[in-house]
Amino acid sequence: MDARVLGSIGVEVADEEVVFGTSKVAALFAMLVTSPECSCSRREIAEVLWEGKDVGSNLDRAVADLRKRLGKAFLPHAGKSGRCKLLVPAESVDYLRFLAGRQRAAALRSPLEKYERLRLALEEWKDDEPLRGLREKGFEKTRQRMRDERVAAVCDLLDAAWRTDEEKWLREEAEKWYAWLPANPRVRGYYLIAFGRGMPDEQRESLLDDWTGRYGRPDGELQDIIDRLRGGESWAGRTLRPPVPDELPPSDREIVGREPALRALVDAVRTDRDAGRVPVVLITGMAGVGKTLLARALAQQLRECFPDGNLYRELNGFSDTGIPPAEPEHLLDGLLAAVPPYSTEKTGLQDKKGALRSALARLSVLLVLDDAADVQQVLPLLPRAGANAVIITSRDDLGALRSQQGVHRHKVDLLPDEEALEVLWANVPEKDRAKHAPVFTEVARLCGNLPLALVVVERWLKDRPLRALPHLLAQMKEEGARLEVLHVPEHERSIRVALGVSARALGVEARFLLWQLAVHPGPSISWDAVMDLGGVGGEMDTDRALGQLVAANLVEFRSDRYRLHDLVRVFARYHLDAVTPEDAEELKAATVRQVLEHQLHNVRVCDRVLDRRRVLPIGEPDGVTVLPEPADPEEAAEALDKEYETVRHCFELAVSRNIERYMWLLPVILVPYQWRRSKLADALKFLRTAVAVAETRASPVECAHVYRLLAGTQWRLMEFASAAGYLRRAVRLSETDGSEESRLSLARSCYALGVTLRKQGEAVEAEEHLRRALELYREIPDPAGEAAALNGIGAIHYDRGEHDEALHWCADALVAIERTADRSGRADVLFTLAKVHLARSERGEAVLLYRQACDIFREQEHWPDEAKVRRLFADVLVSAGDTGAAVEQLERVLVLRERMDGAEVGEVRALLESLR
Repeated sequence: MDARVLGSIGVEVADEEVVFGTSKVAALFAMLVTSPECSCSRREIAEVLWEGKDVGSNLDRAVADLRKRLGKAFLPHAGKSGRCKLLVPAESVDYLRFLAGRQRAAALRSPLEKYERLRLALEEWKDDEPLRGLREKGFEKTRQRMRDERVAAVCDLLDAAWRTDEEKWLREEAEKWYAWLPANPRVRGYYLIAFGRGMPDEQRESLLDDWTGRYGRPDGELQDIIDRLRGGESWAGRTLRPPVPDELPPSDREIVGREPALRALVDAVRTDRDAGRVPVVLITGMAGVGKTLLARALAQQLRECFPDGNLYRELNGFSDTGIPPAEPEHLLDGLLAAVPPYSTEKTGLQDKKGALRSALARLSVLLVLDDAADVQQVLPLLPRAGANAVIITSRDDLGALRSQQGVHRHKVDLLPDEEALEVLWANVPEKDRAKHAPVFTEVARLCGNLPLALVVVERWLKDRPLRALPHLLAQMKEEGARLEVLHVPEHERSIRVALGVSARALGVEARFLLWQLAVHPGPSISWDAVMDLGGVGGEMDTDRALGQLVAANLVEFRSDRYRLHDLVRVFARYHLDAVTPEDAEELKAATVRQVLEHQLHNVRVCDRVLDRRRVLPIGEPDGVTVLPEPADPEEAAEALDKEYETVRHCFELAVSRNIERYMWLLPVILVPYQWRRSKLADALKFLRTAVAVAETRASPVECAHVYRLLAGTQWRLMEFASAAGYLRRAVRLSETDGSEESRLSLARSCYALGVTLRKQGEAVEAEEHLRRALELYREIPDPAGEAAALNGIGAIHYDRGEHDEALHWCADALVAIERTADRSGRADVLFTLAKVHLARSERGEAVLLYRQACDIFREQEHWPDEAKVRRLFADVLVSAGDTGAAVEQLERVLVLRERMDGAEVGEVRALLESLR
């Protein structure tokens, strides 16, 4: 292959030009070859080539076309990562040859060898315009980066030519490049060194005046050259200025999974510099997430853009060595010493800050400030002018800095699953990875995909065979011992130590709240629930304490909820010194009670909207905040969508501590939501615990209610025999006395048993129970129950083929339900009526009723019933020849099935394909 991107795009393979011009294929090749490691994700390609539009098949065609032209050896199919990677030798592409030449030159000591290597590298640029003709906006940043790389190489070439002592070479190169880059201060400087001494004073001063008029005041280096020329000085020893500082420390490991963030931050810095602003990048995140690694990688990619060097300062904001945070004045002394001749003898923070800003205003320096403690430590060190940039890392959010204009804040996230595994098996042979993949996956999960934890495990594996991995996994599964496993002091790596440093920086209230949040079972908690914790153990400013935890990146705020990383939770549970040992158990019990009581009452608020008929012995809220009642069932279901996982964990917490109040009441109030969302396995598990507690703790009527809920769950799982058994127990419990409460319970139990027996084909006994339920509902009275019983009897007549009788009973049910606000009950009656009218060959009426029932179930967010009715409605529409309307119904069914348990998804998709 022979490819060109420094100019118009062109690729030859086997002496045939296979890619050229400005097509999408040419643009795709150019994007790949100019990206790090010649690799891009599909999203990145779409953002540049199609400006982020949903391009799907177009992108696939472009990739396939390029692969066909180049061959699979150069562009293989994407692997699991889904990235497109171009496999081309560096010597086959002009731009890659240029980069390789620069890299080799940087490693050479001899100025002559460096000059020759750079001259050859720059000869690759036969056109001043890289990527010529590509009009996509996304290429502008790439094009500018390539131009910057060329300019940096030119400056290095001039420096090497000057240091060879060959004045002829310096004159040739300075004259050529000055004609191309007259505004570049370094190129102008070398031009003056080469020709300035031979110019008449008048000509030289005229030239300098012209420069100043066009390009402004000279920077520090150029001014030094001008002053020497005017003073008749020479450059003995070839010292143009003090050595350029290069303080970036080497990285101890490769960065993984941060490429998109790196690219975005590099672009942000370049954009700010081009606009004349001083870019400041703030990299934050929890302990061990890889902030320093990202900052160093970013600095390495930017270092060529800063000809006056790079400065690196460790601020010791969260040091685990006992070293206190560096004082700003001490840091200023070191930075001033690194940028002579502008160091001063001034004293005091303000004077030194001003001196540093004056010094940097004439320079182009990259300043890296690692591990800042707070914003007061950082602010005095920031330049206000000049072609400089600053990279800051901190575990603290540095809110006051973030609010300043021009600060690019990047919070480092946990690694995705695939990249987490890549860290773990850095030293694992390829052949062993698949074999041990399940264990590695579980280890990564227990590490919470936190880079520091993953690196600790990776180091642990260096000294052990892979067969020891299950032993490590068994240790990590013991929550209390997990941080001991992730403590490797000989490698100076420890999650416990790192989190301990973060915790020590907190105030007393924030430490106590972190301890409480670890008692909370997770996985997330609402703001109101956090505020309720504030009353445990004495009053405190809970909101302020929470803000400190978020700012310290020990608590994450996302999607309106607060979360602890699993390892932070483990640390706070077992290693955080926030309460005295003698008070710990009492405070933990009080915190658990507050957590469970908050969940119980707030779920009950939603439950009342989902089923207003239920009366539960929960009592009034005691010391907890209860949110306003949702406006309708849809809003109630959506509220529980956000809260459900937390409620599940709270139930498990109640079971683990054997707190009976919540062991039976939490399952009971969750059931209407679980039925709507088809979370039937959870409902069955919870209710089996609840019914065991209710038998001894609850009244007979309350216990019968739990049995009905358990039966209803079995019913939805198509386990009708088990459901009937539970309902017979509910009937017996409801018959214990003649109170109105017992009679209502008996009516509901008889009704549920009747519809269950109907499903088992026991029509006679089913009708007996339904008629008994109807009589009881009418006596109480309960119009909604009466309608349900009438509808059930009508369904039995429908089963027998007695359609006129069925229509009569269902019509009475519809009249009864009109006296209530029970929308779900109305939908049930409409559904039965639709089936009856269809059986009577009254298809038009049936379609209308089906549609009304579907609309109500959707309005009520009752997904299982909506999916069932729409699926049957689609069959009716197909039989009527209206396949378009049937497709609409099935598409909604598919969405609902995917939201629930995924059952029948394949069948629905196949049916859709057959109808389209």
